[in-house]
Amino acid sequence: MSVPKKKGRLVGLGRRSRSAAPSSAPPPYVDPEVLTAQLKDKDDRIYALETQMAAQQAGYETQKRLNEQMMRMMKMMYPKEVFPNIQDP
Repeated sequence: MSVPKKKGRLVGLGRRSRSAAPSSAPPPYVDPEVLTAQLKDKDDRIYALETQMAAQQAGYETQKRLNEQMMRMMKMMYPKEVFPNIQDP
């Protein structure tokens, strides 16, 4: 990657100006009810994601058991066949 030069200096590698307010500035006022509502919304979203992930995990475990059961049946039906040993993702 080449960096363009301007008057013998590299362009774009200088210090960036700070866009954030200085630390001495007081934080903006936010209504506690608004913060509480935002936290509740986030908590609800986290709970929904955790529930969804738990359901997916249960589905994966059920599918794994079904796959293992099917493999046992296939080995019983075709004892001379060699089936590939497929690892779960």
